[in-house]
Amino acid sequence: MKTVKKIIWTIAALFYSSLLMAQETAEIEMADEMRASGKIYVVVVVLALIFLGITIYLILLDRKIARLEREQDKQL
Repeated sequence: MKTVKKIIWTIAALFYSSLLMAQETAEIEMADEMRASGKIYVVVVVLALIFLGITIYLILLDRKIARLEREQDKQL
């Protein structure tokens, strides 16, 4: 039964991936225009800063949660 499920999932994944390949033929004019004018680099920098900000926030939040867990363990 497990092998049948694996085969079905494999076939479904291959079919789904072939559908995604069909989208590569379309040209994206906006990206070409932004690349030509140099604005694409601004977009990349902004996205990198957002990702960096979220990462730093999650690290700080994890440290706070760990500190609170340690304090709670000490109280027990």
